[in-house]
Amino acid sequence: MFESVKIAPSILSADFMHLGRDIALIEEAGAGYVHVDVMDGHFVPNLTMGVPVVKQLKKATNLPLDVHLMIANPLEQLPWFLDAGADSVTVHAEALDADQLMRAIAAIHAAGAKAAVSVKPRTTAGALAPVIADVDMVLVMSVEPGFSGQSYIEGSDAKVARIVDVARAVGASPLIQVDGGIGVKTAPLVAAAGADVLVCGNAVFAADDPAAALAAVQAAADEAGLAALAAAPKGA
Repeated sequence: MFESVKIAPSILSADFMHLGRDIALIEEAGAGYVHVDVMDGHFVPNLTMGVPVVKQLKKATNLPLDVHLMIANPLEQLPWFLDAGADSVTVHAEALDADQLMRAIAAIHAAGAKAAVSVKPRTTAGALAPVIADVDMVLVMSVEPGFSGQSYIEGSDAKVARIVDVARAVGASPLIQVDGGIGVKTAPLVAAAGADVLVCGNAVFAADDPAAALAAVQAAADEAGLAALAAAPKGA
């Protein structure tokens, strides 16, 4: 059964002087999530937003807050973001060992939120094998995390397909999210490979008409996803 992809606009690309306006705009345009990029200046070479922003966003929108922790100590800070109202929290496989990842996933679930694990471009799909049956979502970085506006790394769609295979091998079906350089031209590539959620930053917020841009990315992705479904062998 086909399901339309969901768009998760990254507010890292929004206008922070008019953040409430931009959040209302994407909510009205049909976004599936608000993507919140948290960076600590250690795990990645940038420093962005934190708990106070998440608390304010929780008051400003009915969309789920999809909080992506690009930080060196996620186990220590998880409670802060869960208490602030995060609906989904993503931690990085590179920041934690397998046991720590399981502890993070359990803590997120215990708080009633969705748990996700992210992998950087150079991290293999196999790194997710120990936890893929326990997560609600996997985030595939199609750029090196740290800065918005980067170009999509070719071959990221193949990695999406490999992660889908890793999940199927253990009978799991987490949502597959892709973040980095996603727009009208690249959304079809990852959607055809099995992506369910697309993080868009500049492709939405830097457009003359953000609502139209969001709709265009979703339409392009859905067209590719439908074509891939129709071409797939029966029973696949």
